[in-house]
Amino acid sequence: MSEQHQHYYVPEQSPWPIVGAVALFLIAFGAGHFVNEVTKDQPGYGGYSIVAGVVILLFMLVGWFRNVIDESMHNLYSAQMDRSFRQGMSWFIFSEVMFFGAFFGALFYARLIAVPWLDGASNNAMTAAVLWPAFEAVWPLLTTPDGTQTQAMPWQGIPLYNTLILLTSSVTLQFAHIAMEKDKRGQLKLMLFLTIALGFLFLCFQVYEYIHAYRDLGLKLDSGVYGNTFFLLTGFHGLHVTLGAMFLTVIFLRILLKNHFSAHKHFAFQAAAWYWHFVDVVWLCLFVFVYVL
Repeated sequence: MSEQHQHYYVPEQSPWPIVGAVALFLIAFGAGHFVNEVTKDQPGYGGYSIVAGVVILLFMLVGWFRNVIDESMHNLYSAQMDRSFRQGMSWFIFSEVMFFGAFFGALFYARLIAVPWLDGASNNAMTAAVLWPAFEAVWPLLTTPDGTQTQAMPWQGIPLYNTLILLTSSVTLQFAHIAMEKDKRGQLKLMLFLTIALGFLFLCFQVYEYIHAYRDLGLKLDSGVYGNTFFLLTGFHGLHVTLGAMFLTVIFLRILLKNHFSAHKHFAFQAAAWYWHFVDVVWLCLFVFVYVL
C-alpha cells in the first residue's frame, strides 16, 4: 500500500452521484404511480419503475463502495479526510433526525390539533358540523369521512417482538464494537452476524405485519389519517432498517472475506453502527407514539 497522504485527498470525478440521482428519481416516480395504481385498481408501470430504480441504486452502491474501499485500503485518506467523514456522517444522521421529525410533527398535529378541531373544539362547532357532522375526536381515527371502518394495530404481538429484536440487535452490535476495539475477530464476526440476522428478522416480521394489517384489519394506506401516518412512519423506518442492514452486511463481508479493519482504524464500521443505533432509537419513538399511545 502507498504512503498515507498528509494533505487533503481530492478524489477523481465520479459518475456515481448522477447514477444515484437517477435511481432515486425512478424509485420516487414509480412509488407515486404505484400507490395511485393500487388505490384505483389500475395496471401500470409504477412497479417496474421501482424495480428499475432499486437495481440501479444497488449498482451505484456497489460501485461507489468499491471505489471508497479501494481508496481507504491504499491509504489515500489523511487525518483531515477522516474528520471530514465523521462530520459528514454526523450531519447525515442529523438530516435523518429532521426527516423523521417532520413525520412525527405531522402525527402530533393530527392528534393534538386537527382531530380536536374537527370535533368542534376551540369554538369551531359550526365548521365541524359542516365538514363532518358525525365526527368523534378519538385516536386512532378508525372511521374515514366516507364511512370506511378499519382497526388499529395493537402494540402487543409483532410490534413488541420487533422492539425486543431491535433492542437486542443494538446490544449485539455494541459487543461487536467492543470486540473490534480489542481485536477479537471471532467475537466480532459472531456478534455482527447476529446483528444482521436480527435486522432481517425485523423486516420479515414487518412484512407479515403489513399483510396482517391489509388482510385482517382493513388498515391500508388510504385508511384516513391514521392509515397514512402509520404506513408512512413505519414504512420509511423499514426502509432505513433495510439500508442499515445493507451497510452492516458490507462491513461483515469485508471482515469475513478480506480481513479489513483494525482496532485503531475502523471508521466504516463505526459509521454503520451509528446509523443502526439511530434507527433503533427512531423505532422506540415509533413504538411509543404510533402503537402504544
